[in-house]
This record gives sequence, C-alpha cells and structure tokens, in this order.
Amino acid sequence: MKIAALEAIPYSIPYRHPLHFASGSVHEADHVLVRLRTDDGVVGLADTPPRPYTYGETQKSIVAVVQDVFAPQLIGVDIFDREKVQEILYRTVHNQTAKGAVDIALWDVIGKALGQPVTKLLGGYSDSLRVSHMLGFKPARELLALALEFRETYGINTFKLKTGRRPLHLDIEAARVLREGLGEDAELYMDANRGWSANEAAEVLRLTADLGLQFLEEPDDAREVLGRRRLVANSPIPIAADESAPNLGEAAKEILNGGANLLAVKTARSGFTEAAKIVGMAEGMGIDVYIGNQIDTQVGTVASVVFGAAFAHTAKRAAELSNYLDMTDDLLAEPLQIIDGRIRVPEGPGVGTGVNEEKLERYRSDR
Repeated sequence: MKIAALEAIPYSIPYRHPLHFASGSVHEADHVLVRLRTDDGVVGLADTPPRPYTYGETQKSIVAVVQDVFAPQLIGVDIFDREKVQEILYRTVHNQTAKGAVDIALWDVIGKALGQPVTKLLGGYSDSLRVSHMLGFKPARELLALALEFRETYGINTFKLKTGRRPLHLDIEAARVLREGLGEDAELYMDANRGWSANEAAEVLRLTADLGLQFLEEPDDAREVLGRRRLVANSPIPIAADESAPNLGEAAKEILNGGANLLAVKTARSGFTEAAKIVGMAEGMGIDVYIGNQIDTQVGTVASVVFGAAFAHTAKRAAELSNYLDMTDDLLAEPLQIIDGRIRVPEGPGVGTGVNEEKLERYRSDR
C-alpha cells in the first residue's frame, strides 16, 4: 500500500474569545488539515496549527511545504516504510508542525489498514487521560470563576496558568487567588512563555513558594543559558522546557545543558514518531513529561489523547486537552466529551480524526 496523494487544506474557525499569553494571542484557528491518501483509497488525517511566534510557520508556509516539497517526495512510498518517510521529511529543516501532521496522518492510514486503533499500535497503556485546562491572561477573580466553572461542568481539577506579565504581582496574585479559591487538592502550574528574565522568574518562585505549584514552564528565553541553568538548579519545583524543546535533539540538549528538568510533549509539532523517541529518551533519563497543548482543535486534541494514553510515562500527569472548548465550532465528526475530568481514547481503527466534510467545506479558505 503506497502513498498516492498528500494535500494541505487551510481553514479558519473563530474563537469565542481570544486567548492571550506572553508570546502572542490567538483570535481564530487559522489551521491546516493534512490529508494523506493511499493507492487503495485509505485516507489519513491530521491537524496543523501555525504558530509563527513559536515555530516560524504560517498557514501559507505549511500548505506550501506539504504540497510543494513533501508530497512530490512521498508519493509512491510504502506506508509501512516509516523510517524512510521520516528521512524524507527531515531533509527539510524546521517546519515542525507540518512534519508532525504528515506523520500523524500516516499513522492514521496505518491503523486503518491494519484495522487497529493507533493508540494500541503505539503502546495501548490506558483508555483515557486526565485533563488540564489552560487559563489565559485575565484578572485574578475572573480566572477563578472560570476555573470553578470548568471544575463544576467537566470535573477538571488541574489548571495551567498563563503567566509572564509585568508587573510580576499580576501573575503572583492570580496564582494565589486560584490556590485559595480552588483549595489544596487542585493541581496548579504556571507557563510564562519566555515572558520573564531568569531573575524575574526566580522572584516569582520565591513569592509563590507556599502555593504548592507543580512546575513552571518556559520561565524565560532558554538562550539566557547561564541564568536559565542557575534558575533550574535553585528552583524548588521543576522547570519545564516547551518552546525550547520542539524536537528530539533540542529536548536532549535542554536536559543535558541543565536548562530544564521536565519536558512538554506536543504531537502537533513532533507527530507520533518523534514524540515517542522524546518520551523514551526522557524515561531513560529519569525526566517526567506531560502532554502539552498547541491551542489545538478537537482534531488535534484527539491525536494528543491517542498518543498520551499509549504510554505509561505520558499518562502519569494530566494532559492539556480542553482548549478546543474556546472555539465556536470544530471539524471533528464525532465531538469529544470531557467526563469526570477525563477524555477517552476514540474506539475504532486509526487515530479517530475523521472530519465533518460539510464543515470542512464551510470553513476552508482556499476557495
């Protein structure tokens, strides 16, 4: 069974309200749906989120690299020659999310061809994941009200607080209000999206030391090498690498250089193949991981659930899976449900990323 076609379809779905964070903001999902078709007519799907302020990719650049660079090289390749596909993709530098989507679409085809759920082909550890919800920039009391609403409605009790603002007391107050309002049993952690310096992050950690925060993600720019290393060495909680560890090599470098002692894994930028390598490396080095969110649609979220539930190491922590709730609509044919704070892995062969074709026609932006 060989790859016969590879296409990239740009589309746009508005958010109910914009999500603001230190490195940017999003007002609508200007994403790309990648569709891979075999010579036997089997179709695999994946979603791609352009994040120019993180990876340098735009909607137009993803469409171009998939259709003009990857497709001519991949057509005719056997779907089970996964390492050959990886070699072809990585001849082109950067373009992380475009590569990740092609890989996920390929796994979707493989699962359908074998009649097996991809989560079982990857590892089959669990049938669901705990959900962490991401809270963007808002006044502290509004954040608490939102968190309480999500706990009441969906059973979610783990929250990621977007930080990195100045003056520092804005985020310190938000963390304190959340802890006091949610109680000691809620799991809370912060993500500064490189918004602070290492010294500012150290001050925030000092002033929130009594709040029982789980970890701090990307407190500063990792290129602030000595400051970041000093911060990690002296922090009372783990420091997580996310934007600074977009692939296997960068993840290894951050850990070995002392720039982090926890890793975010995002299938949107690494697909399943490279993400599995990152998880294996981290487990072997005694480094915890968690499934991060690229402000994913439901299509992208399904991929995160499928991958995260496949491995014991990724299933330990709550995964960031719920921000699709901020969208006005979605393409997934069978919408996800969050019940008792968990999302179940879709049943059936493949990844479970089938889309509603009528909605795709409505939201696609290339016609």
